[in-house]
Parts: sequence; structure tokens; C-alpha cells
Amino acid sequence: MNESLWLATAYPRTTYPTVEEDLSCDVLIIGGGLSGLANAYFLAKQGKDVILLEKNSILQGATGNSTGKLTVQHDLVYAELIEKFGVENAKIYFQANEEAIQFARSIADSNELQTAHSVLFSQTTEGTDLLLEEKKAYEAIGIPFTFSKGAVDLPFETSHTLTIENEAQIHPVRFGQKLAKLAEKAGARIIEHAQVAALDTDRHFVKLSSSKIVSYRQLIICSHYPIEALEGMQVLKLDVERSYIAAAKTATPFDQQYIAVDNPKRSIRTTTIDGQSYILLCAESHPAGAEKETQIIYDRLTADLKTTLESTDIVYQWSAQDPSTPDLIPYAGAISSTTPDVYISTGYRKWGLSNSMACARIITDAIVGKPNAASELFSPGRTDFGALFSRALSLTGRTIKEFTGGHIARTDSPICTHMGCRTRWNKGDQTWDCPCHGSRFRADGSVLEGPATQPLDLG
Repeated sequence: MNESLWLATAYPRTTYPTVEEDLSCDVLIIGGGLSGLANAYFLAKQGKDVILLEKNSILQGATGNSTGKLTVQHDLVYAELIEKFGVENAKIYFQANEEAIQFARSIADSNELQTAHSVLFSQTTEGTDLLLEEKKAYEAIGIPFTFSKGAVDLPFETSHTLTIENEAQIHPVRFGQKLAKLAEKAGARIIEHAQVAALDTDRHFVKLSSSKIVSYRQLIICSHYPIEALEGMQVLKLDVERSYIAAAKTATPFDQQYIAVDNPKRSIRTTTIDGQSYILLCAESHPAGAEKETQIIYDRLTADLKTTLESTDIVYQWSAQDPSTPDLIPYAGAISSTTPDVYISTGYRKWGLSNSMACARIITDAIVGKPNAASELFSPGRTDFGALFSRALSLTGRTIKEFTGGHIARTDSPICTHMGCRTRWNKGDQTWDCPCHGSRFRADGSVLEGPATQPLDLG
């Protein structure tokens, strides 16, 4: 299987304990990515007794397979946010993410965080029109920017650029490892290889696959997808997109990190790790599980890296999945008024590095009773998601009918254990992928990525 640059160059791994006996805590966090770790750190610093459960090893999922961009420039987003929510709410979104970046700067060193300008660039007249609309949004919100012609670092023709200076890029795994150590130092208990098998929100406990019980007062679900044990109700409202990244060694690192706003759509940045610089290209995406011949995507990506960006020493390639909400804003907060002790953080739309920490701050403030200007904007209750999720929590043994079309079309593939869709073999990553809700399984059938919790039957 392919490996990300970040996982390959992480700090030496810390081994965290497993659950050997029943436990209890003030706040239980499910999910050991950046979101869960930030919640653990913030809450432990507030004096809460925190347990974080990770079903595999921390930072191995979305965090370890990201692009590493830590910026408030989330592609073309602010013009649309103003249209959907108004200027003041768009400003709240910006400020929440800006505060997250400043927090990251406060704890990271140069091995974990580097300064870089963030640049949107156009290649066509239509793309430039989109940039001009985004520029107007920046002006309305008060985001400092530079608008100019041409991207200085890129070896191909570009039209115009919209730049936010002095943003950041991180080594997401090293940064997460730093955050995990700080969370532990503050008193949080981090536990790995702890698969949640059942959840009882009335009696405030989870049961693990090992049959151990962890009791809590408040629960935070940060598992990238909402809690897998709910058999899929939650992901019906989240679109899951899969994207592909390749990295090559380079001798000329950039001061900028780039995203094209028009076609060909590319995200480009460089990073320097232990004295070696790399150029990263992300240029392909599709709905999770929708593509079978994924090696072709990797081949196109690496060919583009070689020909367009003139980088031939390709050393890493990987992919990641990202759920999105229907309206661009992540969900962060109590899932509903009827389930006030269960919080959720998800739907980062490929911008989880800043949004995860922004969401962690929102949830922490809610639990400790501190006002947060972003809480209403990010609330799961702003759509029918919160009500549906609350209802799913209250149902026992919920089942949904099989997806018959999948059974007819791909009778040679194993059935996803989440909701009965037929999986597809992903040749590039050597995994079984589900096109319905994004579950992924290793070649031996074991679960690689939720929402599925049970292995495939390969017999």
C-alpha cells in the first residue's frame, strides 16, 4: 500500500496503552486524529479528566494523509460563505480558523510548522473572474491580501493570483505527535487499538470490542466520520471525496503554496523535512469508492509532476478521504438539544488542519461553559443533520435495506459490512473501497477506514 510523506518521516512513534479494565472519565473522545487530540489538549488544560480512544494508532488516518496546508485560504470559499450566511458569519469562519493557526504557531517548532504564503491562481479568464469575486469577499471580511499577475514559482503559465501572506504549512504527523505529548502532559489519557463496538448515550458509556466499558459524562465524536456503530444514518448527509497526492524530491522549495481555481485543478506546495525538500502535487479527486482503476489516477498524477512541474524523483504517493457538509461549514457542537452530552466534530471539506482545531475550541468552550462566537455557525443543529443523528443514537439495531443495484452490478466483490453495498477493488492502494459511504478495507478484509466496523467476508 502507498504511504504518505508525513507518515514516513514522523518522529519516532510513542506507543500508547490499550484498555485493560473498565474506565471512567469526565470527557470521552473517540478518534485519534488532530481533531481528537486538540480536544483532549484543550479540555485537559481546563482541568477535565479526559480519555481519548483510537481504534488503530493515532494520526494514521486523515491527518497523516493530508496535504499539510494550514491556512485560512480554503480554496474559493468566502464569496460563497457570504452568499449563504452573510458577511458577519463569513468573518466568524475566517476568525475561527485564524485563531486555530495562531494556536498551532504557539506550540510548534520549525520541524513541525513553516511559514508560507497561500495563493489562489487562475489560468483562464473565467478563473480570473472567480478570483475577483473572492477578492471582493476578502475586502468585505477584512482579510489582508495581494492581487497580482502570475504565480512566481510555477513553471507553467498562470493568469492572476490572490495571495494571503505569512500563512503556515505543517508536518501534520509531527505536529500531531507534539500535540499528543502536550495533551498527556496536561493529564489526558490516550489509548490506542480501542474499537468502539456499542454506544449507550442514556447510561453514558461505550463498550469496546474487547468487552471493556468506558463511562463518561460527555462524549465527543471525532472519528472523521461520525461514530461507526450507528450503521450509516449519519453519513447519508455527508459527501465523501477522495483525493490523491504525490511527492518528489526537489532542490528548489517555494515560498508559496498554490491552488488553481480553474482547470486543470492543482494543489501545489513544497516542504523541507530534515534538510530534504519535497514538492507535493494534489490534482485528482472523485467521490469515495467511485473509481476502480485508481492506479491510473496515480499514473496521471506522477506524469503531471514530472512533465508540468519538472520533478522526476518521485518518492511518495498516497490518498485521503474527506467528508463535507451540505453548506461548507463543518459540524462542531452538541448534536441536538435532546442529546446535549454528545458532541460531534466532522465535515472539514479537505481543510481539516485548521478546521479541526477551530472545532475543538468550539466544543471545549461549550463543555466548560465559555461563549464562542462560532458555536451557532458550526452547530450540527443548523441543518437536519443534528436531529437525524440524535434519532440514530436513540435507535437500537437500526437496519437499512440492502443496495440491490450494487449486488447485481458487481457480484464478484465482497459486501461492505456497513450497509450492504458491493465494494470495489482499488488496484492503486490495494484496498476494497465502498462507493456508498467511503468505507475502506485492507486486502485481507480488515477495516482500514470507517464508517464500517466489521471486516469483510472474503470467503
